[in-house]
Amino acid sequence: MADWAPIAKEYDPLKAGSIDGTDEEPHDRAIWRAMLARYVPNKGVTGDPHLTLFVARLNLQTTEEKLKEVFSRYGDIRKIRLVRDLVTGFSKGYAFIEYKEERALLKAHRDANRLVIDQYEIFVDFELERTLKGWIPRRLGGGFGGKKESGQLRFGGRDRPFRKPINLPNMKNDFYGEGSSEKRNWSREGTRDWRTRDRDHERSRDKRWPERERSWAWGDSERERDSKEERSRGRERKDRER
Repeated sequence: MADWAPIAKEYDPLKAGSIDGTDEEPHDRAIWRAMLARYVPNKGVTGDPHLTLFVARLNLQTTEEKLKEVFSRYGDIRKIRLVRDLVTGFSKGYAFIEYKEERALLKAHRDANRLVIDQYEIFVDFELERTLKGWIPRRLGGGFGGKKESGQLRFGGRDRPFRKPINLPNMKNDFYGEGSSEKRNWSREGTRDWRTRDRDHERSRDKRWPERERSWAWGDSERERDSKEERSRGRERKDRER
């Protein structure tokens, strides 16, 4: 675990599908797709990937002019590429912004994340397609994106980094009595103690039972005596009235 880090240094679909980056087997079909994918970054994309920001979760009505107005606050922009659908021409909700200087890139990366543009809270990160080794996009089952309708999650990115693994001792064998002989003997003695205590409880309850019966019988006799006295008093009243 010495090389563990909250942000992935190399993309692995299997680790990206794990909350702490320690899974050894894929748990959903999308991870299988990403593991079998042979993705090659788009060679038609130009510009310096180390000076480019990825901006996502945009309002579909947000334009290049609006992005330029907002992100030019952090430094000089070389190029803005708002990704659009090839058929309809509508925005897909994400863009790439290339700066002229690294200082502006780092400032925008630090301050622009979760900024609200056109009533939408945006997400800002470095470009990963050309900078992170082994990168697989979301459409092929990879990525570090958010939650899909099927509930798939990806970890290791800025938005959802890996959680630090919890190293717990191996308690499975001891829990099921498969550890050392001393522990097994201890568990058996403990079982005998529980049984002995149960027997003592049963005996004490049996002893208390006759006492309860006597108390109930005494209560019954008292009630009978009271009823007899009430009947006798009633007869005396009738005799007086006569």
